[in-house]
Amino acid sequence: MPTTQVVEWIRTKFLSLAPDLNERSRRMWAAVEAASLGRGGPSAVAAATGMSRSTIRAGLRELREGPSPEALSPGRLRQPGGGRKPLTQTYSDLSPTLRSLLESTTRGDPESPILWTCKSTRKLAEELAAAGCPASYRTVDRLLRAWGYSLQSNRKVREGTDHPDRNAQFEYISRQVRFYQRRGQPVISVDTKKKELVGDFRNAGREWRPKGQPLKVRVHDFLDKDLGKAIPYGVYDLTRNEAWVSVGIDHDTAEFAAAAIGRWWSKMGRRRYPQARELYITADGGGSNGARCRLWKVTLQKLANRTGLKLTVSHLPPGTSKWNKIEHRLFCHITQNWRGRPLVSHDIIVQLIASTTTAQGLKVQAALDRRQYPLKKKVTPQDLSHVHLLRSGFHGDWNYTIVPV
Repeated sequence: MPTTQVVEWIRTKFLSLAPDLNERSRRMWAAVEAASLGRGGPSAVAAATGMSRSTIRAGLRELREGPSPEALSPGRLRQPGGGRKPLTQTYSDLSPTLRSLLESTTRGDPESPILWTCKSTRKLAEELAAAGCPASYRTVDRLLRAWGYSLQSNRKVREGTDHPDRNAQFEYISRQVRFYQRRGQPVISVDTKKKELVGDFRNAGREWRPKGQPLKVRVHDFLDKDLGKAIPYGVYDLTRNEAWVSVGIDHDTAEFAAAAIGRWWSKMGRRRYPQARELYITADGGGSNGARCRLWKVTLQKLANRTGLKLTVSHLPPGTSKWNKIEHRLFCHITQNWRGRPLVSHDIIVQLIASTTTAQGLKVQAALDRRQYPLKKKVTPQDLSHVHLLRSGFHGDWNYTIVPV
C-alpha cells in the first residue's frame, strides 16, 4: 500500500501539473500514476488529487483498451464549466440547511481547527432529503471536510457527566435561538476565557521572527504582583457575528459577568437592536454565570431593571462547556491571534483581542475593566426576594426569565 509520503508526493506533482491539464489528460495522468503504484494506487491518487476513483478507473480502462473514437474526436473535450453543476449550486439551501443541522451537535476542542459531530453522514443525508435538499452521504462527507470537520474516535468526545436530558436541552436551546432570531431579538453566548498572567511569560504557539532571535521570556510562570492577571469575559452576538470582551483585573464574579453584558449592551447591542425588548443569553452551567449562583440572578435583575430588557437565560448541561458557541466562534480565534506573543501588559491584551478577525467577518471590541469585584459576597433572602424570576416548564433550573421592574 502506498505510504503517506507517496500520497504527498503525488499531490505535489498534481498541483504543479493541474493548470496545464485538460479533462482527459488529467484522467490519463492519474491512471498512469495509479498503475505505477500497484495495489491501492487508485485510492492513493484519489486521496492526493481529489479525483473520484471511478474517474481514475476509467483512465486505467483506457490505458488497457485504448481510447474510444469519441474520446479522440475533435471538440470532444468539454468547455470550462461543463458537466453537472455541484449540488451546492443546484440547491442553494443545501449548505445553510446542513449547517443548521450541525448547530447543536458540533463538538471539539475550541482551540483546535478540527471539529466533529455526533451525527453520521448518512443520517445527515436523510435529514437533508427530508428538508428538500437531496444529497448523498458522500456529498455530506465532502462538505464536512471542507468546513474543517474530521472523523474522530469515541474516546475523543468523552465529556464527563452525561445528563439524561443533555441532548434535549441542546435541542431546546436551538429552538429558542431560532425563535428569538426570527423576531429580531438579540441572542448572545457568554463565558469567561482562561485567565492569563500579565508579563513577559511564555505564551504557547509560534510566530515568524528573524532566525535565531526568539523573544526571551521568564523561565517560571509565577504571578507578577505588580501586573497581576487578565480575566477576559466575552459576550458573543450569534446573529451578527460580533463580540465584546471586558478584560478584568480583579476576580471573576457574577457581578463582573453581568457588568460585561451591560457594557456590551451600552456599547454595541443597543445600537444593533434599537427595537429590542428581550435578550436571550446562553451560558455555561457553572462559574461566575452558573445556574446555581444566586448572585448571578441578583445582578441580572439589576441589569434588567437598568436596561428595561426581559432577560431569558439557558444554561448548557453539565460537562458540555466546550460546546458553548463563544468557545468556537470567539475565544479560539483570540488564542490563535496572540499565539507566541508574551502578554506584557493589559493594554496589549486589549489590543490583541480587539484586532481578532476571521474570514467569516468576526468583529470584536474590547476594553479594560479596572473595577474591583470582591469574592464571597453574601446574598440575603431579601436580595433574592427582589428577583422576579419565571422558570421554564422544561428544566426551570436551567431555563428561566428575569423580568424588569
